[in-house]
Amino acid sequence: MRKYYFLFGEGSKVNQILCAVLINLPVFAYGASIGWMSPMTLLLQGEHSPRGTPLTASEVSWMAAVAYLTSVPANYLVAFMGDKIGRKITLLFVSTMLCACWILKLSSMDTWAFILARAFVGVSMAGCYVTCPLYTKEISQDCIRGFLGSLTILFHTTGNLLLYVIGDLMSYRPILWTCLAMPTLHLVLFLMMPESPSYLVKQGNLEEAARVVAWLRCRKEDDPKVFQELDFIRKEQKKDEESSKFVFKAILKDPVIFRAFRIALVIALAREACGAVPVLNFAGEIFALASEGSGLVLTPNQQAMMLGAVQVLGSTLAASVVEKAGRKPLLFVTSFLSGLSMCLLASWFLAREYSLAWPAWMPITVLCICIFCDSSGLQPLTVIVTGEIFSYKYRGTVMATTMSVASFVDFLQMLFFKPLANAVGIHVSFYFFGVICIAAAIYVILVLPETKQRPLEEIYEDMKSKKEKKTDIETQENEKEIYVF
Repeated sequence: MRKYYFLFGEGSKVNQILCAVLINLPVFAYGASIGWMSPMTLLLQGEHSPRGTPLTASEVSWMAAVAYLTSVPANYLVAFMGDKIGRKITLLFVSTMLCACWILKLSSMDTWAFILARAFVGVSMAGCYVTCPLYTKEISQDCIRGFLGSLTILFHTTGNLLLYVIGDLMSYRPILWTCLAMPTLHLVLFLMMPESPSYLVKQGNLEEAARVVAWLRCRKEDDPKVFQELDFIRKEQKKDEESSKFVFKAILKDPVIFRAFRIALVIALAREACGAVPVLNFAGEIFALASEGSGLVLTPNQQAMMLGAVQVLGSTLAASVVEKAGRKPLLFVTSFLSGLSMCLLASWFLAREYSLAWPAWMPITVLCICIFCDSSGLQPLTVIVTGEIFSYKYRGTVMATTMSVASFVDFLQMLFFKPLANAVGIHVSFYFFGVICIAAAIYVILVLPETKQRPLEEIYEDMKSKKEKKTDIETQENEKEIYVF
C-alpha cells in the first residue's frame, strides 16, 4: 500500500507548490521550444547555416505555423487521455513528445524533420494549456488556486526568455541538448508525484484519493478536513452524473453551464485576438522603424530578449497579485490598457504615413505595455477562470475546445497578418486589435463573475438570471412546505 509523508508543518502549502511547479515544468520546456524559433531560424536562414543550405522563408513559415495547426486535434486528444488514463500519465506523454521533438532535430537537419518536430511541439502545446491548468487546479486549495494557476504563463515566458538568452550565447547543437534535458528531467522527477484527487475519486479509488489529499494539504489521512474535501469532490461529480453523458449535449441543455462555456470561449478569443501574437512577430520591424533617428539600435536577439524580459515581469506580477486583486479587476485593467496601447500603436503608424512627427520611442514603449498586459492578465487569467467555472466532467472538454479555437486563430494570424496589413494598412490592423481588447474589457465588467477563492456553486449562482433565481427560491419554499407537512 502506497503511503505519502509530509515533512512540513500541518496545513502547510509547500507540497501543493512543489507539485504545481513540477506539473508546469513541461510548460517551461514548451516555452523554450517556442523561444527556439527566434534565434535559431535566423541562424538556419543565414549564410553560415549549420545545415549547409539555408532554410527558405516558406519553410520557416510552415515551421512556425504547423505547431498551432497540430495543436487543434491534440487538444481533444490530451483532454480525452486526461479523463481516461489520468492527468499524470497524460503529462508524462506531453514530456515524451517534447523529447521526441529534440531527438528528431538532433538526428536530422532535413526540412521534413524540422516541420515534424514542430508538429510534436503542437501536441505538447495542447498538453501544457489543457492538462497543466486542470491538473494544477485539482491539486490546489481555493486560497492559492489563482497563484498556482498563474505559474503556467510564468513558466512559459521564462522558458522563452531562457532560449532568447542562450540562443545568443551557445552554438546550435548544445542548445538542442539543453532543450532535450528539460523534458527528460521532468520525466524522471514527476514519477514521484501523485495523481489528481479528482481523477482518483472519479475512478472510485477513495483510499488513494484520501492519501493524496492528505499529502497535498500536509495533514493526517484521518483528518476531518481531508474527508470534507473528498466529500465535496464526490458531491460535485455525483451532480455531474445527473446530466447527459455527452458533454456538449449537457452543456447545451443547462443554461448556466452554457453561459459559462460562452464566457470561456469569448475570453479565449479575446486573448488570442488581442494582437499579442502578430505584435511579437512584427516586433523586429517596429524596433527598426523606432530606432530611426533615436540612436537606439538593437539586434533581433536583443529585441527578443527585451520582450521576453517584459513577458516574465508581467507573468510574475500576475502570480503575485492575482489572489489579492481578484480575477475580474485584473483582467479588466489589462484588457483596457492593452486596447489603449494598440490604438496608440495604430495612431503612430497612421501619423508616420502622413509624415507627422511622433516620438520615436513611442512604439517601443507601447509594444512593451501590450506584451506586459498580455502576460500579466489576458494570458494567465483567461486560463485560470476557465478552469474555475467548470466541474471535473466539463473542464477537459471545454479547455480543449477553447484552446483549439485559440490555436486555429493563431494559425490564421501567423499566415495572413502581414499580407492583410500590407493590403489595408498596418494601422487598420492595430485599431482592430485595440477595439477587440476594449470590447473584452467591457465584457469582463458586464458578464464575467468573480471567481477568486469561491466554490463553483457560488459562482454559478452569480451567473443565473433573475428568473432562474426566482424559480430556485420558489422550489426551495415548496420543498420546505412539503417537509413541514
